[in-house]
Amino acid sequence: LLLGVLLWAPWRALHGAPLTELSGDQDFQLFLQRNLEFTRKIRVDVAALQRVVCDTFQLCKEEELLLVRQDLDIAQAPLEQCHKRTFQAETCFSQIRAGLRIYHGSLATLQALLPGHAGLVETLQLDMANLSSNIQQQMEDLGLATVTYPTENQDPLPTFSSNFHHQVGSFFILANFQRFLETAYRALRHLTSL
Repeated sequence: LLLGVLLWAPWRALHGAPLTELSGDQDFQLFLQRNLEFTRKIRVDVAALQRVVCDTFQLCKEEELLLVRQDLDIAQAPLEQCHKRTFQAETCFSQIRAGLRIYHGSLATLQALLPGHAGLVETLQLDMANLSSNIQQQMEDLGLATVTYPTENQDPLPTFSSNFHHQVGSFFILANFQRFLETAYRALRHLTSL
């Protein structure tokens, strides 16, 4: 119990003294390194899908599509708890898991749009589910509160009024997801330096 308190307490104030209790924990450092690599792999796969959307539909520059974006209902997962100034590991991990769940569902819209790349989308979704599971397991190991999501995706898929909106919506799903992954990656890297 005392060890659990020692491990949990520093998460509330990451700006204070170094987390010697966790920084020396080999299992935690191994978790961070493994999932930094995992996040990097997912980012590479998302970038590959972004290139496919660019090459296939000539949708490559976000600034050219901002007017169309206003007509679309594209979810953007928040990660404000993963920025350094307000960083809290427990809420950051929870936000990463919630975001992975949102993007997991949203990526299904790409399968219909890019049937020739359905395998890459499925691999990406599997990797996302595994990353979420890894984070949940680590949170449980540290005694942090976790939310268990139902295995069936309850979030409705984005709907689009035209094929063009579907293409642009897919572009923004990937762009938002890439930004989300960059923030998640920085948060995990930040934890390795504590």
